[in-house]
Amino acid sequence: MNDLIWLLICSSLVFLMQPGFMCLESGLTRSKNSINVAIKNLADFGISVWLFWAIGYGLMFGTSQLGLFGSSYFVLDVSNIPSVAAFFLFQTMFCSTATTIVSGAVAERMRFTAYLIVAGFTSGLIYPIFGHWAWNGLNNGVNNGWLDQLGFIDFAGSTVVHSIGGWVALAALLVIGPRAGRFPKGKSPRKIHGSNLPLSVLGVMLLWIGWLGFNGGSALVLSNQIPVIIVNTILAGVAGMLVRLFMACWRTGSIEIECLINGSLAGLVAITASCNAVGTLPAIIIGALGAIITMMVSTQLVKWRIDDAVDAVAVHVGAGVWGTLAVGLFARLDVLNTGLNRFGQIAVQVLGTVSGAIWGFLVSLILLLIINRFYPLRVSEDGENIGLNIYEHRAKSEIYELFKVMDFQAQTKDLSLRVPVEPFTEVGQIATRYNYVMDALEEAVRKTEAIVETATDAILTLTTSSLVVLTANSSAEAVFGYSKQDLIGMKISGLITESFNSKIWDNSLINQWLKKTLSRGDRMAG
Repeated sequence: MNDLIWLLICSSLVFLMQPGFMCLESGLTRSKNSINVAIKNLADFGISVWLFWAIGYGLMFGTSQLGLFGSSYFVLDVSNIPSVAAFFLFQTMFCSTATTIVSGAVAERMRFTAYLIVAGFTSGLIYPIFGHWAWNGLNNGVNNGWLDQLGFIDFAGSTVVHSIGGWVALAALLVIGPRAGRFPKGKSPRKIHGSNLPLSVLGVMLLWIGWLGFNGGSALVLSNQIPVIIVNTILAGVAGMLVRLFMACWRTGSIEIECLINGSLAGLVAITASCNAVGTLPAIIIGALGAIITMMVSTQLVKWRIDDAVDAVAVHVGAGVWGTLAVGLFARLDVLNTGLNRFGQIAVQVLGTVSGAIWGFLVSLILLLIINRFYPLRVSEDGENIGLNIYEHRAKSEIYELFKVMDFQAQTKDLSLRVPVEPFTEVGQIATRYNYVMDALEEAVRKTEAIVETATDAILTLTTSSLVVLTANSSAEAVFGYSKQDLIGMKISGLITESFNSKIWDNSLINQWLKKTLSRGDRMAG
C-alpha cells in the first residue's frame, strides 16, 4: 500500500510540471501570444491523457511483438486493479510531459489545431513506441523491448521522455520556420524578449518540484533509494544553473535570466537517466556538463537559423542525449545490473540515443511534411503580427482595443473616435488620458478650421512633395474661380500659371509673394 501511495503522490508532483511548463513558456514569449501558449499546455494534457489511455499505453506496455510494440491493454480498464491504475497514472504524466515539450519550441507561429495534431501523434505513436523499446515490462520486471534486452538504461527518461519530445519539436521547427523578424536578412539574429520573466522563474520552480516526483517515482516503490535519487536530482539542477551563471558572467559580464532557467533545466534533464545509479560528485558533473552542452546546442541552432522560442530543443535534446550517454560513463555497473562491461554499456547507450533520434525526429519530420502539404501548420503573416491570442482565440485585450482605435484614426484622420476605457486598470488610465489629448486636439483643429474657413484671403494646404492642393477655404473659390472640390488635387504650379494667364493677378505685391511661396515649396519638395 505504501508503494501505491508513493506512486500516486509522485504522479501528482509530475502533473505539477504541466503548469510549470505553462508558466515558463508564457513568460518567455510575447504577451500577444501568452493565452495561446497557456491553452496549448492545457489542451495537450487532455489530448495526451486520452490517447495514451486509448492507444499509447497498449503500444508501450502491452504484450510485446518482437520487442517493437505492444498489442494489448488498449482502452485500458483499471477497475478493481489499483496497482495497474497507479502505474498507468504515473506513466500518463510522463507521456504528457514529453508532449508538452513541443509547445514552447513552436510558440508564436503554429496554428492551434495543427499543434493538437502534433500532440496527438506524439502521445499516441512516437512516445509510446520508443517507450516500448526501452521500458516495456517495467511494470512486471521483465525486459521485453529490444533496447531493454540489449541493456539500455534510462531510469526516468532523459531520452524516453525528454529527447523524444525535443526531437519532435526540432522536426516541427524545421517545417514551420522561424518567427517573423527573428533572423533579419543580412543582419545579426534579433532576440525576441519574453513578456514576463518572473512568471518563467515561477515555472522553473514548479518544474523542480515536479522533477522530484518524476525521478523519485521512477523507482516505482518507496525504498531507501529515494533520498539519494532526490538529492542527486537537486544537486544536478543546481550545478547546471550555477555553471550557466558563471559562464554568462565570464562571457558577457551580464546575467540573463534565461541562462539560469535553462541551466537548471539542463541539469535536471541530464541527471534523469542515471539519478539512481551515480554518486554525488558524478551527479554534479553530469548536471554541470548538461548545462554547457545545452548552451552549445542553443548557439548552434541560432547559427543554423532555427528559431526555438524557449530553447526546448537545446535543453531536452542536448542535455537529454548527454544524460543518457552519461549512464555508460558514470553509473555503477552493479546497480545497473545489465551484465555489460563499461565499454559495452556505453555502446548500448549510444545505440539507444541514436535510435531515439532516428525515430523521434525522422518519423515526425515525415509526418509533419505530409500534413503541412495538405493542412498548413503555420498561421498567416497577419495572424502572427496581431498575435495568436486574438487570431486563434479571439481573446481581445484593452491594449489591443487601444491600438485598434489609434490605427483607425491614423488611417481615416477621424479625430472623433475615442478609446474604450476599462476603469481601475493601467491600460484604462492610459486610454483615459489619450482621450483627453484627443479632446484637446479635436477642439484645436475645430478652431483652426473655423478661422481658415472665415478668412477673407484664399488659403490652401499643399503636399510637401508635389505641391498638390489638399484643402481650400471658401475665399479660394472666388480667387481662383474653381469650387473647393475642383481645387483639391490640382497642382499649385499649374493653378498659378493659369491664374497669371487669365490676368487674375495684377497686384505686383501678390505676384512677389506667390513667387516666394513657390520657391519655398520647391525647396521643401527637394
